[in-house]
Formats: sequence, C-alpha cells, structure tokens
Amino acid sequence: MEPFLLYALLGGLFTWGLTAVGAASVFFAREPSRKLLDAMLGFAAGVMLAASVFSLLVPGMEMAEAQGKNPIFPAVVGFLLGGGLIRLLDRYLPHVHLGPKDAPEGLKTLWRRTTLLILAIALHNFPEGLAVGVAFGAAGLDPTGAATLGGAIALALGIGLQNLPEGLAIAWPLRRVGIGAGLAWFYGQLSAIVEPLGAVLGALLVAQMMALLPYLMAMAAGAMVFVVVEEVIPESQAEGNGDLATFGVMTGFALMMALDVALG
Repeated sequence: MEPFLLYALLGGLFTWGLTAVGAASVFFAREPSRKLLDAMLGFAAGVMLAASVFSLLVPGMEMAEAQGKNPIFPAVVGFLLGGGLIRLLDRYLPHVHLGPKDAPEGLKTLWRRTTLLILAIALHNFPEGLAVGVAFGAAGLDPTGAATLGGAIALALGIGLQNLPEGLAIAWPLRRVGIGAGLAWFYGQLSAIVEPLGAVLGALLVAQMMALLPYLMAMAAGAMVFVVVEEVIPESQAEGNGDLATFGVMTGFALMMALDVALG
C-alpha cells in the first residue's frame, strides 16, 4: 500500500475510533447533561469550521497559485460544489436528525427510526473522512509543498476530537428509548464507519486527479461547512444553551487553528 493511502486509512480509523469512544459513554450510569452536550457540539462545529479553512481551503488556494491558476476560482467553485453535493444527499437519502420530534427526511421508506438516525450521522461523517483522505493524499503527492503531513495530522486530530460528542449524541438517544447499552454503543460507532472508507476514497481521488486537487480540497471544505451550518450548530442551540454552544464554537475554532499552525 502506498504511504499516503496508509496514512489516510489510519487517519480515518483514528476519527472513527474517537466516535466509538464517545459512544462508549452509554456504559456509564448517568447520561451527560444537555448543557455539556451542547457545549461539546458547539466545540465540534468550531473545529470543523477551522479545519475547513486552515487545513483545506487555504492550502488548496496555495496549490492553485503554485500551479499558475487563479486561486479564487477553484476555491469558490469547489466549495459550492461540496456543499451542493451534501445538499443533494440530504434531499434524497432517507434519514432523520437527532431531535426526538424531527420528521424523517429524504425519500420515503419503511426503515426504522434507528436506521434513519444512523444514516443521518453517516451523511454527516462521510465528508469528514473524505477531507482526511484528501489532506493526506495532498500531503503525500502535491509537488508544490502547500499541503503538509503536519497539517493533515492536525485535521485528523481535530476531526477526531469533534467526533467524541457525535458518538455520544447518537448513542444516548438510542439508550433513552430502551435500547441496551451494548447495542446503543454499536450503533453509535457504526455511524462513523464511513470515515475510513471516505478517507481512502479521498486519497485515491487525489492520486487520480492531481490537477483538480485545489477543487477537491475546496469541495471537502464546502461539504463540512454545509453539515456544520445545517445540522451541528442548530442542534447545539435547540435547547436554549446558545451562549454555551457559541463559546464551544469559539473554543473549538481557536484550538483547531492553533493545532494547524503548530503542526502544519
């Protein structure tokens, strides 16, 4: 296996693993408070926003410039395409969001609510895995040096940290409706199994389409920002803990920014 593919796979497995750690909170005797969950979701949103900017958009624009292209065009086009792709999936893939009163979205199906909830989180997690793969592929193959291994590691670490509350957020609602702790954990971690797959796919796309790398990085960023704005931030503020969630966003953004500078 090529080193960049191995690194991408390991990065995806790492982010999946921290989702499993978060989901393992169902084995504790008590459910974490809603305030803590909202702060953690806000933190996750901040990490994803900073990762989109500092680990994907900025290196992508630097690559485009090194290739003699206008850096703005690939960034804008790729960013909007990435968000548009997730919107299409959101429109047609059957799923349901975390709120207990949320109605199923996408094409009509007879699938159970549990399955639809897992699909919603999987839809959320796939662009994260794709972003990790693109970052490691760019670090391993980009001749301009704009993307670095440290930056890719920072991205994987940041996404892994924000996956902790995601695992918690899917496992506990299942536990609350009477599903056993072991099965709730299984479903919680299962929602992130797409991340290693997305990471390998992202790295393979980079290997096959080096000329389009600035677009691919911007697409990964656009996909993540769409998920943050459409799902993570609204969910973090749905129970009246807006100030706490906003502080979490600021903290997550600052930490990811510092990680990217320190490791990149």
